[in-house]
Amino acid sequence: MAIVFQKMHGAGNDFVLLDLREQSYAIDADKARALADRHTGVGCDQLLILRQPADRECLADFEVWNADGSQAEQCGNGVRCIGLYLSRCGETPRGTFSIGGPAARIELEVLEDGQVRADMGQPEFDAVRVPVSAESEDGWYTIEAGSRNLQIGAVSMGNPHALLPVTNIRSPEITVLGAAISSHASFPQGCNAGFAQVLNPETIRLRVFERGAGETRACGSGACAAVAILHRAGLVGQKVRVLQEGGTLIIEWQGNHARLMMTGPAIHVFEGTMT
Repeated sequence: MAIVFQKMHGAGNDFVLLDLREQSYAIDADKARALADRHTGVGCDQLLILRQPADRECLADFEVWNADGSQAEQCGNGVRCIGLYLSRCGETPRGTFSIGGPAARIELEVLEDGQVRADMGQPEFDAVRVPVSAESEDGWYTIEAGSRNLQIGAVSMGNPHALLPVTNIRSPEITVLGAAISSHASFPQGCNAGFAQVLNPETIRLRVFERGAGETRACGSGACAAVAILHRAGLVGQKVRVLQEGGTLIIEWQGNHARLMMTGPAIHVFEGTMT
């Protein structure tokens, strides 16, 4: 049987979405890698899988598979694309609605200007919950990577993130450090490695190297993590424009135990079928 899929992207972070609530397809690591391959498959950074919800308050449950066949706990750009897809299918009510993910339930709202707003929950800074194991002082961790001692921030947005503030977001060194930090032994589950250049308290530039996908044009949970870490350090305010290669996200967080909100674009590229 032909399987219907959607090609979508959020700020250039691209996805293949398979709605398996009404069609059957046995996904595994090999199939995820094959679909994600940009030469012999459809091509994507991540694969999004929709399933029937376990919680009646959710429209669907979702899974995230990386291009290397591994699974992720969260994907900020992906959840916005799921929200847009459900809206296109006529399933969403006015206002907010929920989807269930590997890390937590996510509340979404599709806005009239084509943007999607997501409640990404509370940033988790506890080292055990990230998880991260390294010497820390004033919320910063010291690790050795690229023959240097680096001071990085770490937080979980449902998935682990590291952040290194930089003065030049175009530095060639970032490519080397991205791979080194993402797979560093201090992060037993790996991490998404972010690099942020603070332009002013309301604007940052960001690059993110994602676990299992490498550098992507945008990372939603990475943008959330960057703002949370920088806000906690007093380097940015409560509402921040995050500029990435693929587009701009707006992150709002009041700090402490407040919930963090992300607003950004979601685009449906095409619908296809595969055998």
